[in-house]
Amino acid sequence: MVPSPLDEAEKHFWLTRSVARCMGVSFTDAIAEGRLKADGFAELVARCQHSGCSEKCYFWLAKQQARAKAAPEFCINAKDLNALN
Repeated sequence: MVPSPLDEAEKHFWLTRSVARCMGVSFTDAIAEGRLKADGFAELVARCQHSGCSEKCYFWLAKQQARAKAAPEFCINAKDLNALN
């Protein structure tokens, strides 16, 4: 079965959110505080979806035992996530 575009978008929504959460970043708080706009969050998810590093991301997430100081270097959104941290 081929995943639908919605399935892919949902996967990358959760990957983006999971990396942020490992760093202690709440997108809800960042948006409420004006540090991130809703369309900026959508852009992060879209970039993740087209980056081709999902497998690396899964492995990075699986290794996290404590709060991460920064996003993984391979992450296309690392600069933006680190700025929110």
